[in-house]
Amino acid sequence: MRKLVIAISMLALAASAAFADPILDRQALMKERGKIVGGISKVVKGEEPFDAAAVLTQLQALQANAEKFDAAALFPAGSDTGDTTAAPKIWEDMAGFKATEDKYLADVKAATAAAPADVDTLKTQFGAMTSNCGTCHQTYRVKKG
Repeated sequence: MRKLVIAISMLALAASAAFADPILDRQALMKERGKIVGGISKVVKGEEPFDAAAVLTQLQALQANAEKFDAAALFPAGSDTGDTTAAPKIWEDMAGFKATEDKYLADVKAATAAAPADVDTLKTQFGAMTSNCGTCHQTYRVKKG
């Protein structure tokens, strides 16, 4: 009986993975990213005190989020319609889109590896990371009405 339950569970998991919605997946990833960036932003703006350990934890979470980004899986052909703000430019310039995300990941990894010791260092690193966000949003995202 136990083996049957495990086998059914495995089949259900495989079926749900096969029917994953790339639009929902990428929206969830970006919402998670936004939440983490928002937390770091509060420290950068002085709304929360600088705590090196807490900032490093947030940067590590941001890096883990960025490492999950897989343009091919999240933006497959045909996922350009529906409830999405992804611009057609993504599919027209997939190489440029991937390069933008790769630069973002590199900047996040650099900030994490440097483990900022003070808020001024964090501000510099945060500026580099979030400039990538702006580049991507301006080029590869349709503004909501």
